[in-house]
Amino acid sequence: DKVIRVVPESERETQILKAAFNRLKVDLWQPSSTFHISEGTVIDVHVPQNTSRSLLPYLQQASIQYTILISDLQKAIENQTGQRASRNRRSLPAYNYEVYHSLEEIEDWMYYLNKTHSDLVHMFSVGKSYEGRSLFVLKLGKRSRPYKKAVWIDCGIHAREWIGPAFCQWFVKEALQTYQTDPAMKKMLTQLYFYVMPVFNVDGYHYSWTNDRFWRKTRSKSSRFWCHGVDANRNWKVKWCDEGASLHPCDDTYCGPFPESEPEVKAVAHFLRKHRKQIKAYLSFHAYAQMLLYPYSYKYATIPNFSCVESAAYNAVNALQSAYGIRYRYGPASSTLYVSSGSSMDWAYKNGIPYAFAFELRDTGHYGFLLPETLIGPTCTETMLAVKNITFHLLKKCH
Repeated sequence: DKVIRVVPESERETQILKAAFNRLKVDLWQPSSTFHISEGTVIDVHVPQNTSRSLLPYLQQASIQYTILISDLQKAIENQTGQRASRNRRSLPAYNYEVYHSLEEIEDWMYYLNKTHSDLVHMFSVGKSYEGRSLFVLKLGKRSRPYKKAVWIDCGIHAREWIGPAFCQWFVKEALQTYQTDPAMKKMLTQLYFYVMPVFNVDGYHYSWTNDRFWRKTRSKSSRFWCHGVDANRNWKVKWCDEGASLHPCDDTYCGPFPESEPEVKAVAHFLRKHRKQIKAYLSFHAYAQMLLYPYSYKYATIPNFSCVESAAYNAVNALQSAYGIRYRYGPASSTLYVSSGSSMDWAYKNGIPYAFAFELRDTGHYGFLLPETLIGPTCTETMLAVKNITFHLLKKCH
């Protein structure tokens, strides 16, 4: 299997690529659907071995330029997670935040923190997944007063984006390790609660470890089709199944049979609705593109509190860049990335959460979804700066 990058330079090339990708059932990494392909779009596509034998000569014949990003995907996967057995990954006091962890390990880690940091951590479940797994959330913060504003953070809505859950764990680690020594962190945890959901799409994440590293959706079964799963970021009740979402159950951007059809989405939406007065920011972590996005995703329009959100994004991106010089683009999701309906960020914003952001973490396609473990530390370190920045923006009151 290979990952190739191709940028159509004309309407003709655009049509040829769309047709070929639809016919050959390739796995699009970027953008998420052929719907978003137009002239000048950077397309990263995972081509199975048997398909690449026909697709690559076909592109050459049509004189469409492409570059090979990853020439042997299986080898790249093994490189990413190959040393697994040799490491003692499980010992909790020495938990390694610079490797990827399975769902079971992440859950053990959550239980452990709940037990050992009961002053700052409270673990609870918001519901059950399609396959019956608990949907765990960590509530972080000092119980300093009865009512406090809160920030919601979720990771792993899309199963294959492993750097997301790694960041959620890193965030919790930083909060607990620096609470005593860093006045900024102390202030954050004293004045706010953080609800952190390290793995939103638990079934899909588990499946990406056991069966298919590039699985994206949930694992629910549709009655009429053989295909599993719904895109948990197209299943929210905001312009549901409009532009940028698919009605076909086999597509990666399938919106589901109805809004909140997925128990995971329904459970989180219910929790957020119940706490909408308290929660002032919604942060969702995805990969990959190096972007900081805010609403709207489903239309080209300016949000009412644009100037506040815009300045928060601008400052966050500058803070992030100060660590390693990594540049993030920022802006409304529709014009910065592409139009997509039914997203969690738009839903959160529409439901009264004034600061709603989606991060697309590293990188810009060199590794794509296979970001090496050596880059977990740097990626999380810089992202942490952005998150703290947004949090302080929030405390300064700009609405």
